[in-house]
Amino acid sequence: MKVGLQAALNDAHIDASQSSSQRQMAISISAIGSELERNLPVNLCLILDHSGSMSGRPLETVKKAAQRLIERLSPGDRISVVAFDHRAKVIVPHQVVDNPAKIASQIDKLKADGGTSIDEGLKLGIEELAKGKQDSVSQAFLLTDGENEHGDNNRCIKLAELATEYKLTLNTLGFGENWNQDILEKIADVGGGTLAYIEQPDQAVAVFSRLFSRIQLVGLTNAYLQLSVMPKVRLAELKPIAQVAPETIELPVQQQGELFVVRLGDLMKDVSRVILANLYIGQLPEGNQKIAQVQVRYDDPALSKEGLLSEIVSVEATILRSYQPSLDPQVQQHILALAKYRQTQLAETKLQQGDRVGAATMLQTAAKTALQMGDKGAATVLQTSATRLQEGQELSEADKKKTRIVSKTILQD
Repeated sequence: MKVGLQAALNDAHIDASQSSSQRQMAISISAIGSELERNLPVNLCLILDHSGSMSGRPLETVKKAAQRLIERLSPGDRISVVAFDHRAKVIVPHQVVDNPAKIASQIDKLKADGGTSIDEGLKLGIEELAKGKQDSVSQAFLLTDGENEHGDNNRCIKLAELATEYKLTLNTLGFGENWNQDILEKIADVGGGTLAYIEQPDQAVAVFSRLFSRIQLVGLTNAYLQLSVMPKVRLAELKPIAQVAPETIELPVQQQGELFVVRLGDLMKDVSRVILANLYIGQLPEGNQKIAQVQVRYDDPALSKEGLLSEIVSVEATILRSYQPSLDPQVQQHILALAKYRQTQLAETKLQQGDRVGAATMLQTAAKTALQMGDKGAATVLQTSATRLQEGQELSEADKKKTRIVSKTILQD
């Protein structure tokens, strides 16, 4: 297994007469392997809310979805299950899967009761998941339908940061309408995973299955992007780097000497993580000039090797006295994806400030951006929310959550 790494500027030509030019650099990263290479062992922890609000059909469908996942695990995979209300307990201790029926029966015993303390469940889940992290793809599914009423949201973020130090990935699943989208999104973003929305109970099995299919595609783990820029080139100071696929996330950047380092997490086979870097380029001599170079540091669990390095990929621009643009249409698409996300974020901020007109206008702008991308599903959701605000209606919790989800990714039914 090796890293597939490509990089390109949105416009590879630069006007020699300009003292400063702005460019977006798209970096595409994936794991590449042959069809003969087997899937890596999965180390999965399910962290499930069984508070009183999950009573009835919600909890029954979640148990069914969890049991279906157990059926998809292979011999040698590892599983643990943590349940939480206002406390947390391990109902399936970390173990190698050799008796799926027994594990499923333990899940089936869950009853709905109590309040909600997400951080207690997250703490126990990380502890169980860490026991099986060696030479595996280690991911957690954290599902809740409520606010962290008995817990501490700041502690949740600190636990997510701890999980990344342990080389673990956290996915979050919001069930119904009343969960806190800000905290679940933050846990997933910090934890290198994805946020999923289960709007109706009967969607639980499909959403669990889709996330698990992504885990099975992971070929390399604990990946970091290492970016260096040439003299007269700098990263933008505000929001310099974001991921735009498979989901849009603002990424924190650490500077280590002359390197800018960004944690990527797990790399899927033939499914690219696309990173967009915002560069400012000073005046350069005519001709081909190196702008930046990128490399990926990663672990390969199949080989029990850590800290491997990919090839170095250099990015060049052509400096022209008679400037003519040379646009890359794929990078332009990535720029639109980031614009859709940021426009929606701005709309949310305006709505929180009571500026309904401004929020509606920004949502309409985001809908037009989605249409430019060909993302008709997102355009419909965003325009619908804009129209409701214009008509003086309130956005329901479901409207707000779906609006956030479609801003981050292509809507999946």
